[in-house]
Amino acid sequence: MTGCRFCADRCNGAELGPLLIDELHWLWTAVAAAADRRGDADLATGRLQVATPLAPNSRAAAVGLLGGARLRAGQRRTVDMAALTTRLRVRGPRLTPGAVAAHAVGRRLAVRATEKRARNQLLVTVRENLEQRLAGLPGHVRNRVDPAAAWERLRTTGWAARLAGQPDPFGLVAQATAVLAALPPDGQRSDRRTLVPTRPHALDEGRTLAGLVLALAGLSGVRARAAWDVLGVDCDDLTGGLHALGIHPAGWTLPADAVVTVPPRELDRCIWPAPPQPGAWVFVTENPSVVAAAAGLAAGGAQVRLLGTSGTPSAREIVTIAALPATGWRVAVRADFDAAGLAHVRAILAACPQAVPWRMSAADYMASDPTPDDTGRVLAAAADTPWDPALAEVITTTGAPAYEEALLDKLLDDLALGHPSA
Repeated sequence: MTGCRFCADRCNGAELGPLLIDELHWLWTAVAAAADRRGDADLATGRLQVATPLAPNSRAAAVGLLGGARLRAGQRRTVDMAALTTRLRVRGPRLTPGAVAAHAVGRRLAVRATEKRARNQLLVTVRENLEQRLAGLPGHVRNRVDPAAAWERLRTTGWAARLAGQPDPFGLVAQATAVLAALPPDGQRSDRRTLVPTRPHALDEGRTLAGLVLALAGLSGVRARAAWDVLGVDCDDLTGGLHALGIHPAGWTLPADAVVTVPPRELDRCIWPAPPQPGAWVFVTENPSVVAAAAGLAAGGAQVRLLGTSGTPSAREIVTIAALPATGWRVAVRADFDAAGLAHVRAILAACPQAVPWRMSAADYMASDPTPDDTGRVLAAAADTPWDPALAEVITTTGAPAYEEALLDKLLDDLALGHPSA
């Protein structure tokens, strides 16, 4: 740590008074701006172009420092910084143009550039450390994480910048890769609370370590429970699951308008009852608000059968939904018109080929009043909406999401009728 708060003690033993007069402030201001721009706090070499001031006293004060030639008002003058440094050394053996300018403007120069260089160098070292650790992961984990793409994922999701701001980025990387190394092989499962020994809550939702692990696995932006499920990790088997209205596991007895959550523990052993008549429909929605409105409909006497995923369905939830046709139910599924919602519908239709989209056409999208919001522009390819390629085209043209609540009245009509609209 230096004694001078403006320069790296370049001013020691220097006579700064004659250099810091008001008439020379224009010159040092220009030097300070260039030092900040170039990230060079000394600016003792190279060239700098300055505009000479209109005031004759200010021009006259700089003649000796700039080589003795007469300065005209408003001219552009190229300054040899090495020569200026030599002239300044008459006033102090370690002076540089940047050091004098720092005293003139009353602050350190090139701080941001210096910090940026240090940050960039830190990130280079962190990246090298991360890639080395990823290369040593078990094969089944490397297949999931793809070490070659991991850093780019961190960069594009903002996690690289977050690492640079961590008190101990190397320690955080070491912890994250240790969690990855503990992920179970394909076909097996682990409890999230056991992945960090002695710290059962280290990977709770919202924790920095949990976010970094999921980012490395390419699962940023995915609902936490669903993301861990992809990695073969159970958060717990009591919270989450499916909201159920009018359709419950066999053996359950509930009022017709009761909404209950079927937790993961029960989903694992869920056996659906046979429908009261062949071909009866079960509807699947993404949003709890639709389930709540449907419960009001059921309270009025309508026979409603509805499952809600509350966002991204986990693999376990999808398997449970896909089991409905085996006992005779027909399934209709929908979600929001955004990237996540389209993915939800695709995932359920892929696992349950007998299911049909429910009000998920291009016409339904336009009827949902798509409106731009802060979630960003929505794009879709034909492969994103295989049930209706025109839907992808109109979503991309419009570029805005649309949400289930916009169609709530129509959805309730279908639920009351007991079958999806044609």
